[in-house]
Amino acid sequence: MCWSAEADLVAGAVVAGLGVWCLARVRRPRDLPLAALPLVLGAHQLAEAAVWSGGPASWALTAWAVIALPLLPVLVPLGVWCALGRGAGFAVLGLAVAVPLAVAVAARPVTAETHGHTLRYGVGIPYAPLLLAGYLVATVGSLLVSGDRLLRLLGVLVGVGAVVCGLLYQLAFASTWCALAALASLVLLRWTGRPEPTGRTPGPGPADRA
Repeated sequence: MCWSAEADLVAGAVVAGLGVWCLARVRRPRDLPLAALPLVLGAHQLAEAAVWSGGPASWALTAWAVIALPLLPVLVPLGVWCALGRGAGFAVLGLAVAVPLAVAVAARPVTAETHGHTLRYGVGIPYAPLLLAGYLVATVGSLLVSGDRLLRLLGVLVGVGAVVCGLLYQLAFASTWCALAALASLVLLRWTGRPEPTGRTPGPGPADRA
């Protein structure tokens, strides 16, 4: 999420381009879920650019909500588990969080209104603080326990960045999530381009690619 339609459009195009580059650099099929994350984040920002434009953009609101709420807490820990064979518990937690979020998105219309330099979305999520906590534990936690130096760095960046972006968002000063998405995409671009460890047997396992 950025502070204007133009910013979201530019950032979304850049992040999506990084996502395509990440996928092109993948050497192992098991790395595809994590490598696809920048492309998903880019699509998320492009959907928000349509929301900023106003008018009949219900599809954009739905796309934004589906990516932000049920998709990401499943995709991130599942990607870590597929790539490195670690964090299965976080993947289960992500799925447990995603189910009520998906039900909320399906059951209620998603709304958005301009507030300062941000968009405020309304979904009507039950037990929001509890689900948010589970969301952050599933996504950030899976990266931190991955055993991979770059993915641990990504976990720290996402955790700290989420706090900073959240505070700025609450103040309606500016929405800076797009900057966090771009930074995360650059880390994943570096991750997908790393050489394979030597002397390792291919296939899922707790391999440390650091």
